[in-house]
Amino acid sequence: MAFAVQHVHLKTPDPKVTAQYYIDNFGGKLKADIPGRGVQVDLHGLQLNITTIIAAQNHEQHLGIEHMAVSTTDYPGTMATLRSNGVTILEELPPNNGRRVAFVQAPDGAQMEVIEKV
Repeated sequence: MAFAVQHVHLKTPDPKVTAQYYIDNFGGKLKADIPGRGVQVDLHGLQLNITTIIAAQNHEQHLGIEHMAVSTTDYPGTMATLRSNGVTILEELPPNNGRRVAFVQAPDGAQMEVIEKV
């Protein structure tokens, strides 16, 4: 049995605002509208489905996700962009294995991990 990541689903009160966060700060691209629910964003090959709580689904639903990680070849530039966009830096870890890592606040209690690619 083989598996592949199909999408990460983020639930939020305002899908367009949340999508814009990933577009402005991490280079995501708007992929499609999900009529009546939200949008899809292509985050460098990872599909993000960003919707509100979906009334037609009966299981318990929550806003947000704990974190997603992205690697960057320009860690200082990425961190500068995040800071200039007013993103809250939760933690920057000391360099480990020659790379820097930071956790930043994303919408609805989610976090993004920024990893320096070496």
